Amino acid sequence: MPADAWIIDGYVDEPACLGVPPYISPYIRTVAGVLKESGYRVRYCTIDQVRANPYLFPSISEAAIMVMIAGVTVPGKYLGGSPATLTEIQQIGLQVRGPKKVIGGPIGFGYSPGGGEKAIIQAISGFDHLLSGSAPEALHSYLNGSRQKGKVDYSLSDRWSILGSAIIRDHPSFPYLMCELETARGCAHQETGGCSFCTEPFYGPPVYRAVKGVIDEVESLYKAGARHFRLGRQPDLLTYQAGSGEFPAPDPGALYALFSGIWAMAPELRTLHIDNINPGTIARHPEESREALSVIARYHTPGDVAALGMETADPDVVLKNNLKANPDEVKEAIRIINSVGSKRSAGIPELLPGLNFISGLPGETKETNELNQQFLQEIIQGPDLIRRVNLRQLMPFPGTYAYDHHTLGLHEAKFRAFKEFVRTKFDRPMLERVFPIGTVFRDIIIEVEGSVSFGRQMGSYPILIGIPVRLVPRTVIDAVVVDFGMRSLTALPVPVEINKLPVQALRWLPGVGKKKVAMVSAKRPFDTPESLRMITGVTPIDHLVVFTKSN
Repeated sequence: MPADAWIIDGYVDEPACLGVPPYISPYIRTVAGVLKESGYRVRYCTIDQVRANPYLFPSISEAAIMVMIAGVTVPGKYLGGSPATLTEIQQIGLQVRGPKKVIGGPIGFGYSPGGGEKAIIQAISGFDHLLSGSAPEALHSYLNGSRQKGKVDYSLSDRWSILGSAIIRDHPSFPYLMCELETARGCAHQETGGCSFCTEPFYGPPVYRAVKGVIDEVESLYKAGARHFRLGRQPDLLTYQAGSGEFPAPDPGALYALFSGIWAMAPELRTLHIDNINPGTIARHPEESREALSVIARYHTPGDVAALGMETADPDVVLKNNLKANPDEVKEAIRIINSVGSKRSAGIPELLPGLNFISGLPGETKETNELNQQFLQEIIQGPDLIRRVNLRQLMPFPGTYAYDHHTLGLHEAKFRAFKEFVRTKFDRPMLERVFPIGTVFRDIIIEVEGSVSFGRQMGSYPILIGIPVRLVPRTVIDAVVVDFGMRSLTALPVPVEINKLPVQALRWLPGVGKKKVAMVSAKRPFDTPESLRMITGVTPIDHLVVFTKSN
């Protein structure tokens, strides 16, 4: 009987947050492969399962080794799960007794409880060893008697990703689980020092996975039941397998081989989305970028988001922090992405840009947030669509320029005013353009039950949808948009069964509202569209209303 090895998933990068639905990191799967290759029987749990079930500790204590993957590099708000805190990490280290205990992941760069606070590097109580560098390679060294820093080596990790793929079945959200696929590690921008705040340059210049390595992993995940994939864990997908230099031109042929190869291995996949795109690449290579984006738009699934690391619209801060693109270049990137991706498939835009802003960067002044606001005002007044705007406070890590030169705490009032502008004057008007009333969302997975239940589609930064009907988590439904929040939508189940909807849901029907809800409720059951239109008038969802009699 092989010895047990436990993996505890503390969630890394952007787990289960308002941006990303439940997902499993490539760190977890490759670490599982290392352990399996070493002869262990691998067992797995998430930090949420540990929180809910302290009785896991005796089982973990009987194992030969415990590996915890933890830490975050991107601050955010969370739905349905939150990363392990430093206190929880240390409690696990102290309460689990018996096995060798090692920890790795972004925690190796330092720990911060959230944006706006410096990350600190410190010994993690209760653990025997910190897996520094790339966790799978570092674990492989550790199990073979060495404590070397893990250096990215796809000749090893490609096979580990396949060996560890079946672990996805043990995730509590399976099969509604996003499988993050790594395509590269390292940063071309690091030749000039990299962005002031980023940890990616710590990995050195870019190392790209071979197309075969990625699609072989997809094949293995697909056989294990995966249907949802995101090409993440890289600074810029457009430069996959591109040439050398700080801003290499995209290679559309490489992206074609990657995306078409994924479909060949996973012909019934449900989601294939992307993550980071460098706006500087698009601005410097517009035609190659347009062609590369067209490949993505052809082979992905709709509702995709190209996350642009803009960070600031202050040109002086761009220079001070060695950022990737100035404001005019970001505008050009937004325009080009829209020219390729704003077309709709079943009512949903194919591929839209998302914008990331960071507050607290070196060189910020009281005018910085005013320039940020001005930038977004120009966008909202123009024709282009933006899927979402992320506002984050800097989380500076040791070893980065921003760690010693940040401006956290100096302009908080200005940042709050900018945030209020974005949420009230930008987000809602933009949502109304991106997802107008009558837009139908397919396959929404309910995550939170209540008088208003909340769910999302699988995808890269899917919009949060509130449905004013009590629904059990993991229910999968279609729904139609009827109203807007600042960062979320209100929708009704499709078909809209007018005679069966709970009274609290009737007020959300277009043309009803609080004033007419009692009238609609009193006149039920409706027999014909005309009888309902006498109260509501013609609405964008009329074609979705059915008149089934309530039991």
